[in-house]
Amino acid sequence: MNIHEYQAKEVLKGYGVKIQEGYVADSPEAAHEAAVKLNAQTGTSWYVIKAQVHAGGRGKGEVKETGSRGVVLAKKLDDVKEKAAAILGGTLVTIQTGAEGKKVNKVLVAEDVYYPGASEPKEYYMSILLDRATGSNVIMASTEGGMDIEEVAEHHPEKIIKEWIDPKVGLQGFQARKVAFKLGLSGTAFKEMVKFITSLYNAYVGTDSSQFEINPVLKTSDDKILAVDAKVNIDDNALFRHPKLAELRDLAEEDPLEVEAGKSGLNYVKLDGNVGCMVNGAGLAMATMDMIKLSGGDPANFLDVGGGANATTVEAGFRIILQDPNVKAILINVFGGIVRCDRIANGVVEAYKSIGDIKIPIIVRLQGTNAEEGAKIIDESGLKVQSAITLKEAAEKVQAVLEG
Repeated sequence: MNIHEYQAKEVLKGYGVKIQEGYVADSPEAAHEAAVKLNAQTGTSWYVIKAQVHAGGRGKGEVKETGSRGVVLAKKLDDVKEKAAAILGGTLVTIQTGAEGKKVNKVLVAEDVYYPGASEPKEYYMSILLDRATGSNVIMASTEGGMDIEEVAEHHPEKIIKEWIDPKVGLQGFQARKVAFKLGLSGTAFKEMVKFITSLYNAYVGTDSSQFEINPVLKTSDDKILAVDAKVNIDDNALFRHPKLAELRDLAEEDPLEVEAGKSGLNYVKLDGNVGCMVNGAGLAMATMDMIKLSGGDPANFLDVGGGANATTVEAGFRIILQDPNVKAILINVFGGIVRCDRIANGVVEAYKSIGDIKIPIIVRLQGTNAEEGAKIIDESGLKVQSAITLKEAAEKVQAVLEG
């Protein structure tokens, strides 16, 4: 589960991570009030206004309607309202949103932390994630903060620092010091970075997250270490342990069909093709999509109805797939193991009759337990549903109806 920057910063703050202070606002008037409150709290006179969407590259992104960037600086309190208005309600297009962009419902009004002092501010990159190859958590850091880490890794891989953490023993003090030392820090900044890394790792483990990315981590001119941005991805499977974190989910940032599928207990991911897929089992779903591609089609979705599929889940799957206007055919591919093929066949027939007149061709491939009984139910239903024996045959039938 992704959360917004302002939410992520509050989570980090709760674990002792120092952050760039700010307040969220959903209107230009609220943004001005946030700036007044921020000035009273921190004394800042410049204000950073950041679009809150689940996408990176906001600073380089552009709001379609106004031409404003997704992250702007207001150098006067009187400018906050106008600059926030140019972002709120608009469609922000970044390198991660695609051309369709994302609607901005909230902005974060944050303090200016790039103030003058004894030394120049310096930006760093830092992330924590699971390295599945080693079964360990890994801290990744770089002196090249504020940049796309992919570009740094491609052009300057020597500038990527990696420190693997054994999850059985956790982060050791010498490891946090090693990272801070490799970043070239010393004195107060070194000590502050060690504290920052330790608190950040504690937050990562404590929230059952799958990824933390802070870009940039800022060393201020007076040697404070702050999280200026924060991207946090929490493991969905662990949310039952964190009900307060689960409340941070913003459904407006997610695909409506994926949200609806989740309510029905279905695993659904929307794609850009024209063949709707309904399969039981993630591995079989991947193989089905591959076969559709090899036969010249394009999968419109990943939809796993699970091992306990019944008429209700099959009908829910149908309704979700049919809401995608790009779908021109539906392929149902079921291997009868935990769930019998005749049960799936009955579910297909009941769902078809319940939904009504379905004009999209449907091809059903059933194999495994009671496959013959299932195929007979499909063939004798009188519905416009074709049965297939092999996956290749099913994919070719799909392609034939698309071309016909």
